[in-house]
Amino acid sequence: MTTTETAIQKTEGASLWSDAWRRLAQNRMAVISTAIFGLIILTCLFGPLLFGQHDGAENNLANNFQKPSSEHWFGTDDLGRDLFVRTLEGGRVSLAVGFLATAVSLIIGVVYGSIAGYVGGRTDALLMRIVDILYSLPFVIFVILLMVMFGRNFILLFIAIGAVEWLTMARIVRAQIMALKDTEFVEAARALGYSNARIIFGHLLPNVLGPVIIYSSLTVPAVMLLEAVLSFLGLGVQPPMSSWGLLIKDGAEKIDVYPWLLIFPAIFFSATLFSLNFIGDGLRDALDPKSSKD
Repeated sequence: MTTTETAIQKTEGASLWSDAWRRLAQNRMAVISTAIFGLIILTCLFGPLLFGQHDGAENNLANNFQKPSSEHWFGTDDLGRDLFVRTLEGGRVSLAVGFLATAVSLIIGVVYGSIAGYVGGRTDALLMRIVDILYSLPFVIFVILLMVMFGRNFILLFIAIGAVEWLTMARIVRAQIMALKDTEFVEAARALGYSNARIIFGHLLPNVLGPVIIYSSLTVPAVMLLEAVLSFLGLGVQPPMSSWGLLIKDGAEKIDVYPWLLIFPAIFFSATLFSLNFIGDGLRDALDPKSSKD
């Protein structure tokens, strides 16, 4: 390959990504959602340090069920803990579970789908039948079984959720790999004696980054919602830690008398889910323009 051809390939590769960024920047809802999501992340990370006048774990029964005020912006809960600080600290946990569980599902799904799609034949049939069997199991029940078997540990929580969220990712990667494995650049890599692992991870996977990024952005809100469901059922994050799901559960039990216990965590949680979904839609339209026309 000549230097000119290499330069042309680099220019074409750069233009594809620059076009994607341009389309994403033109998507007003995606840009606004990105700004809102970034603000939520910064608020959860640094809000308790900059604006939190109270310790979220400090109990003060004489101050319980205080309405929102200048001293307690979001009010207090049944133990007199500042709800503003607890909401932001709960956001840290929910966001951590969302991103870490997505990372677990991404690693499992990409490796599993790549092997199935590239090897093909009986190996592919066996691996995909396993996926079909796991698909037939209710996700929530499967996660509950994992949590019961291995304990209600925060670290195990995102591992358990990630262990059941990789199935769709595996199917997406498998389909993309199968479409690319017989193309000219893969045949050239085989002719040069490259190993299967090098072909998969060095040549095929970089060409399926678009669908992987799109689905990953949509997996984060799905994982956060699943964590909220588990916390609502009492199987997720355990006190004294808090998450948005746990705070919503506590607020729902007292909504008739103390509505602020539910309103503020629900606003943060809903804004995060909406933002992530709009960002995912924007990435889909930017990286795969044909999908937005279907």
